This record gives sequence, C-alpha cells and structure tokens, in this order.
Amino acid sequence: MNFATLKIGSWDLSGLVKDPAGAEFAQFLDSIEDKVKAFEGKRQSLRPDIPAPEFEGMVHDLEDIYEKLSIAGGYAHLRYYSNTASNEASALVTRMDKMSAEAGNRLLFFDLWFKKELDEGNAKRLIESMPAVYSNYLRHKRLLAKHSLSEPEERIINTLEVTGTGALVKIYDKMTSAFEFEMSLKRGRKKKTITKKFDNKEKLVSLVRSANPAEREAAYRALFATYRKNSGVLGEIYQNIVVEWRNEGISMRGYRTPISVRNIANNLDDETVGALLQACRKNNKVFQEYFREKARLLGVRKLRRYDLYAPLSTKRSGKKFAYGKAVASVLDTFGDFHPQVRALAERVFSEHHVDSEIRRAKRGGAFCHTVSPSTTPYVLLNFDGRTRDVSTLAHEFGHAIHSMLAEKLPITVSHAPLPLAETASVFAEMLLNERLMEKMSRQERQLLLAEQIDDMYATIMRQAYFTLFEVDAHRAIGEKNATIDQVTQIYTENLKEQFGDSVVVSPEFGWEWIYIPHFYHTPFYCYAYSFGNLLVLSLYQQYKVEGKPFVPKYLGILAAGGSRKPEELLKESGLDITREEFWQQGFDLVGEKIQQLKGLASK
Repeated sequence: MNFATLKIGSWDLSGLVKDPAGAEFAQFLDSIEDKVKAFEGKRQSLRPDIPAPEFEGMVHDLEDIYEKLSIAGGYAHLRYYSNTASNEASALVTRMDKMSAEAGNRLLFFDLWFKKELDEGNAKRLIESMPAVYSNYLRHKRLLAKHSLSEPEERIINTLEVTGTGALVKIYDKMTSAFEFEMSLKRGRKKKTITKKFDNKEKLVSLVRSANPAEREAAYRALFATYRKNSGVLGEIYQNIVVEWRNEGISMRGYRTPISVRNIANNLDDETVGALLQACRKNNKVFQEYFREKARLLGVRKLRRYDLYAPLSTKRSGKKFAYGKAVASVLDTFGDFHPQVRALAERVFSEHHVDSEIRRAKRGGAFCHTVSPSTTPYVLLNFDGRTRDVSTLAHEFGHAIHSMLAEKLPITVSHAPLPLAETASVFAEMLLNERLMEKMSRQERQLLLAEQIDDMYATIMRQAYFTLFEVDAHRAIGEKNATIDQVTQIYTENLKEQFGDSVVVSPEFGWEWIYIPHFYHTPFYCYAYSFGNLLVLSLYQQYKVEGKPFVPKYLGILAAGGSRKPEELLKESGLDITREEFWQQGFDLVGEKIQQLKGLASK
C-alpha cells in the first residue's frame, strides 16, 4: 500500500458486524445469551474451597462473554459515532447497552462472591494459583470490595445506567453534534459584516488557531454563543450527572470524595493524584511566563484568551497537509523509532479501520477505540489538513500502538489504566515533532517550539485545571445545589487562577465548561492527560539520554496494558510518581523549553 497517496474516507466496520439486521448477527447475540446461561449454571461451584483450575476456567468463560459483548457494543457505538443523526444507529446503541447491562447483572454474582464473600485465605490461594498476569487485577478487585453493594443493588444500578446517566450523555452527544454555528466577522474598509454558517463544530474550532485575530475571536464567540444558548439543558444534564455520581459513589459505595471514585478505579492512590494536581497548581506561573513571552513574539501588550493558540507566523498557519503525506510522515517517524511500531500502525490503515473525513452529524474530535485485544483498533479523526491534525493523527495512532502491544493479554487486563492511557499517544507526538524539527531553519524551529509549548499547556496545565474545576463543581452541586450560573462562576474563578494577570479572559469563556465532553462522559478523566504528558516528558528525557537501549523498556511498559499497578510498573523504570518532586521534573523541562524559545527569539 502506498500510504503517501491515501485519501480521506470512512472506516469499514464489516469485520465486526456485516449486517446488524441479518441472521448472522442475531446468531452471534444468541450465542452470548447461551454463554451467559451456561455461566449462571455454575453458580453452585462458588465454594471457598473451589479448585484453582475450576476458578481459572470460570474467569476465562467470563472473558469470552465480555469480549463478545464488547464486539457487539463496540460496533453499535462506532456506527453511531459515524452518524449521530441516524435513529437506526442510536436505537442499536440503546439495544446493545441494555443487553450488556442485563448480562452484567446476571453475571454479577461471580464478581461479588470474589470481592465480598470469599475469605482472605482462599482469595490469596486463588490469586497465587492464577497466571501472574492476573495478580494485580484480582488484588484490585479485593480492594474494591468495601465499595461494592449487594447483588440486588448492583443489578438496579446497572439497569438504571442505560436509561439514567448513559441516556443523559447520549442526549448531550446528540444535541451538541447537531449544533449549527453562525460566525460574524467584519471585513474591508467599511467593516462590512460577513456571516458564515457551520454545521460541523470541528470546522469552526479549527479557526481558533487562525492567523487572523478577528477570526479567532469570532470563532470563539460563535462557539460559546451556541453553547450558552443551550446552557439550560446542557447545564441541567451536567447537574444530574454530578448528583448521580455523588449519590452512588459517596452515599452508597462509601468513597471518600467524588474524585476518589476515579482514582481507585484507576488503581491509583489519592495521594498520587493529589501530588500531581498540587504540582500543577504550584507551577501555573511557568505557563504564565510563556504567555507573556508569546505576547511579545506576537507584538501585543498582553494575550487575550482568544489568542492563546495563535500561530506565530501567518505563512505557517495557512499551510495545508495532504492526508496521505501526513500519514506517511507519521509512519516514517514510527519506523525510525522501531520497525514494530510502524508495522502496527500500518495494520490499522491496511484493515481500513480509520474514519478520517469531516462530515455532518459525525462525532467531533478524535479517538482510538479498541473493541477487543484480538481486534485491530479503530481510529476516528476529523482531518482538515492543519498542522494540529497531523499531530492528532500521531496521537491517536499512539493509542492504537499501545493497545496492539498489549493484544496478547486477556481482555480483563489488556486496557491500560487511565493514568497510563495517554503515555503512548503523547510520546508519539513528541517523536513526530522531534523529526520535523531536525529539518527546520531557526525560525521554523522557533515556530514549532511555540506550538509544542502551546500543546504542553493544553495537555498539562489546562487538563489539571479542568480536574480542579470538577472537584469544586462536584462539591458545589453536591453539597450546595449550585445553579448553572454559579457553576459558570466557579469556572471563571478557575480561569483567573490559572492565567493570573498574563492573559485577558473575556466573560464568554465562563461558559466553556459545558463544551468539554469529558466532564459529561468520564468525570475526572482529564488529569490522565496531565499525568501522561508529565510522565512522557520524563520518559522522553530518558530516551534522549539512553537512545536505542531505552526502546525495549518503553515498549515493555506499553505491553503491560492494565496488568500492573501504575506506581509499581513505573518504579521499575526509576520513576516514583508518588512524590511531588517527580512531577516537578516535568515542569522543569517545560521551563527549559520556554528558555530555548526565548533564546531562539533573541538571535
């Protein structure tokens, strides 16, 4: 395949399901039902003295069921993301989600027996009898025991998830994917107002990196005007998600705080996440220094929030990349790092698992989705030829490579925990940027370095402050029944602390929080980006020092998937993430890059 000539297009989902209305898919769903029934029949085998081989066999039976459910549900969601306006696709998602929840309810007994009913001695015996790859997974399950409820209660929660929080998130997606935006821009000597309409958010958002200050401002105003107009519904959806998160997590399951729910699910200690967020808060002045330097480079007294991602060069910002050329550049970068990494990325393209074109009603943004360890991941892009789109391509394929390196692991332990989920994606971006910089002039290096620092802000400090906002918002809504306007004020105060006096923040940015899908889809997800990016800065520094001997160690971290506790896995590479000093190293490297930028600017 000549990757340099690839054209944008949509993915081929037929490898998962050929026809959702056909007999083959119906038989596949029937086979899941048969396996669930067969597993239910083994309930009486769950005795404290169950033989180790029998226990292991039941674990493998469960994995087989989960993998099949993941294939059916994965297909439904990928099809829906291709066209969120399709009622047929939406109905299939609801049907598959309901089926998965019902199956989960019927299989709950095994999980609850192992977590709560089995005595410590026999639990230890069974864990030690299992292949080593399951050890951390099973120990983590025992850790979750104190947060588990009775079987009837767990069944009710699983059932209500489909029509409760899950349905609210689906409504949010459906609404925001259908938004239309109207951008007004004054042009010409007579300042004639030009109005442009967008039926796709990605096209509009790409303009926040425009070289034209007026265009950047107009894009942001159009974006937030539409979200603010719909803030009554979107805000109430968020309030209900927060209340549900608190009711279940704290009132019912006994977690210490709302963020503890995510931390323990990630197999991370609260102290580790606290050290990360504290380090970010202490270092907000690092990026404030950069914003002042960027204002100087742009020739303005002070940056406006509209200008945060402004390119330093009008020429560079207008450059467009052909899709095939972008793909070839990313693949060459991966190949230089290690041939296996390139081969894995090529496999995703060869199997037509990429949806890259921009079209109406398609989900915005980009993601990589792994249906099962045995299936090559699927990657969704909205490729518009911008520099950012090339970086995004490298980012999402980093995710795919991470997943494929762990493809020999069982489905229960193949997915990397959330804090490590961004490791390969960010590392891939850094490899790409390094490659691009080698062939650049001083001025071009300056421009790319500024873009890198822009990205470091967006993926480290911005994400940490997103999480700090969530902590405050969950407390305000859960304890004080905060209104939508009050939540907006909390977000505004968050922006003031983040930027200090280095950036002028206009009032409409207070409504930005209802535009952030992670707040709705996955509460407290965002610190994973800060974690991953600061971690990658340290890993990349090791790579620059050690060279090729570093590569097997790095690939080994990725290949571990979710089979190891993050603190333990990284400690083997000399990284102690429980200490605030570790995270400070990442900010020190950011500071060094800012000084490099100043040095290039002064030449």
